[in-house]
Amino acid sequence: MITTDFRYAAHPVDARKYDTDEIRRHFLIENLFLPDEIRLTYSMYDRYIVGGIMPVTKSLQLKTIPYLKSENFLDRREVGIINVGGKGKISVDGKEYELNKKEALYIGSGAVSVLFASMEEKPALFYINSAPAHKHFPTKKVTKENAEIVHLGEEKYANKRIINKLIVNSVVETCQVQMGLTELLTGNVWNTMPAHTHNRRMEAYFYFDLEEGQTIAHFMGEPEHTRHIFLQNNQAVLSPEWSIHSGSGTSNYSFIWGMAGENLDYGDMDIVAPNQLK
Repeated sequence: MITTDFRYAAHPVDARKYDTDEIRRHFLIENLFLPDEIRLTYSMYDRYIVGGIMPVTKSLQLKTIPYLKSENFLDRREVGIINVGGKGKISVDGKEYELNKKEALYIGSGAVSVLFASMEEKPALFYINSAPAHKHFPTKKVTKENAEIVHLGEEKYANKRIINKLIVNSVVETCQVQMGLTELLTGNVWNTMPAHTHNRRMEAYFYFDLEEGQTIAHFMGEPEHTRHIFLQNNQAVLSPEWSIHSGSGTSNYSFIWGMAGENLDYGDMDIVAPNQLK
């Protein structure tokens, strides 16, 4: 079963007027994982797709959806996948790739049959990001051993974290999709602080491994007109190119950042100092 949702892009001046319900309706993706379902949100921000796949009793096939008007999902697209649940496997045109938790798989355009399955009692949770692609690059699995790993932050600022660059141009050839996984160390709660924007790329954030009963405040909006969304475990938020994307939790957590747009330069961003935010 494939369930789809559609989101229009919002003008930053219009977004200043949104109340809590409107902000959540436009940017928050709440129910990513339901048993034996593929759940996809198609966004007009760079035509990015954010989704969750939870195979429990059967394999699930990534089929095309009406918004694509293509015979197969990946005819004109690429997809990045990171497993955030139990051990699972993905079959790409008959070739199988096993993914443990926090391992990734990139699938280039042109793949026809893509099947997702769990391999143990605890189901796999496949978080996916997809963007249009105009060139084929080969499928590639990425583990933490293959990733580009960066240690950032300081204890005194409560933002000490490990950034695992999994599907980035220094590790995997892609057209647009870039994905990585950031882990906040115990006692650290702030991510992406100092905050930044990047007008050449949109982004999506997915928060997971949050302690039960805790919450995360995701901050977005123009630097001088910030807004916030409270998120729970295994929820995602769309981040327009004009918006900052930062967050703070009531306990530590992990999150996946994914982006697409004009370029693949990870460092192409406009930093906003903490005391400049309003």
